[in-house]
Amino acid sequence: MNTQDILHSARRVIDIEAAAAAALASRIDASFAAAAETLLGCRGRVVVTGMGKSGHIGGKIAATLASTGTPAFFVHPGEASHGDLGMITAEDVVIALSYSGETGEILTILPLIKRLDLPLIAMTGNAQSTLARRADVHLDVAVEIEACPLELAPTSSTTATLVMGDALAIALLEARHFTAEDFARSHPGGALGRRLLLTVADIMHTGEQLPLVPESALLREALLEMSAKGLGMTGVVNDHGKLAGVFTDGDLRRTLDQDIDIKHAGIAEHMTRSPKTVTADMLAAEAVRMLQTHRIGGGALLVVDADNRPQGALNMQDFLRAGVI
Repeated sequence: MNTQDILHSARRVIDIEAAAAAALASRIDASFAAAAETLLGCRGRVVVTGMGKSGHIGGKIAATLASTGTPAFFVHPGEASHGDLGMITAEDVVIALSYSGETGEILTILPLIKRLDLPLIAMTGNAQSTLARRADVHLDVAVEIEACPLELAPTSSTTATLVMGDALAIALLEARHFTAEDFARSHPGGALGRRLLLTVADIMHTGEQLPLVPESALLREALLEMSAKGLGMTGVVNDHGKLAGVFTDGDLRRTLDQDIDIKHAGIAEHMTRSPKTVTADMLAAEAVRMLQTHRIGGGALLVVDADNRPQGALNMQDFLRAGVI
């Protein structure tokens, strides 16, 4: 088989599977709406089951549901008939996947599902199959052909089932008004979780790293503090330890334009009074929005407590290192 044959084969698979997915659009109908309403009304969890390749697809569907606001998990039908059915409660809804609709392991547990009086949603390629007829809602995932030239390996059919599962999950996500913040809580270890769940306290500089000078300091002393701490700014505190102002690299450039005596000038005369500040419990993403909204020069922020006492400091580089932006 030469290179052109390999490329032709690959493109054929993509075309066939894309057509199978596109054909599902005409089947988003009353049955789909009934399935979505059943899942929205579930007071327990969504239990997804399937055998073989359908089982792998079922695991993905369960994971997608769980991460988008619908509690769900996968149960292997073979294990279900040997004890795992005890994981299912009377408050749950079952989604069963079987392209033929006649998978033995699933048909074996059907009476037990019915005995529990659980709502059953089936995804099959045969509306006249046992599973389809016994289900409360049937979703048709039939395909014209499998991408496998032998018509043996599930390819188009598993793609269609996966797409139907994704359509359900996203329809439920939007119906629940599920937000990016909600998604992040299910993914605290990912980039989205870092961006949306990290607080200012997690990334701010504190203690000896916090640049501060008294209001009585000279400008040159403030510059030395800025150089030592390397954050491009310094906070200025009054006699009571409360924030009186901030002096940044931007303030320094404006001060130099005034042609003053840096050695003898006082910081109080040139600092920015009443600067924008953040609190330690603020989400880092909110702090970034504040920087962007107010166009704070150098991206430097001071962190204060309820009494306006400096607790920490951070700048744009800290946000970048933390993966917030």
